[in-house]
Amino acid sequence: MAIQTHEPLEEGEIYDVLRNDRRRFALDSLRGAEGSLSVGELAEQVAARETGETPPPRQKRQSAYVSLHQTHLPKLDQLGIVAYDAENKLVRLEERIRDIEAYMGVPNRDLNWGAYYVSLAALGACATVAADLSAPVVRTFSPTVWAVAFFVLLGLSAVVQTTTQHGRLPFMEDPHDETDDLF
Repeated sequence: MAIQTHEPLEEGEIYDVLRNDRRRFALDSLRGAEGSLSVGELAEQVAARETGETPPPRQKRQSAYVSLHQTHLPKLDQLGIVAYDAENKLVRLEERIRDIEAYMGVPNRDLNWGAYYVSLAALGACATVAADLSAPVVRTFSPTVWAVAFFVLLGLSAVVQTTTQHGRLPFMEDPHDETDDLF
C-alpha cells in the first residue's frame, strides 16, 4: 500500500533506499522502462547487472526475484516510489521517484565509455589520415588540426565522464576533508 502524500522524501529515507545495490539497480531498470515491468523481467535485469552476464545465471535471477518480491519492492511501494501489484507481479514508477533521481545520477541510459573512446580515437585517426591524403571532405583542415581537435575532444570526454560518474573532478576535492580517513 503506497503512501498517498505529496511531501518529499526525507534525505535519510533517500539514502536508505539507495544504499542497497539491488534496489538501486531495480530503480535504474524501471527508469529505463516504458511503463510497468513484471517482477520476472525486473529480476532478470537486476541479476544481469549484478553478474554482468546476459542472460544471468538462473540461481542469481531467482535470488533477485525473491528479494525484490519479498523485501525491496514492498519497501519502495510503501515509500510511494513505485506502485507494486504483488498479486499480478507488476511494478511501475510513481511520482516520488523524482525525489531521489537527483541522487541517482544519469538515468539508465549508460554510455559504454570504452566503446566511445575507441570509436572517437578511430574516427580521429581516420580524419587525420584522410586529411593527409587530401580527401575531399576533410582536406579543409590540415592533419595536425584534425589530430589536435580529436585529442582535445578525448580530453573533454574524460572530464565529462569523470564528473558524471563521480560528481566532481579529483583535483577539486578538498585536501582538508578527512572524512575518507574515518573508514
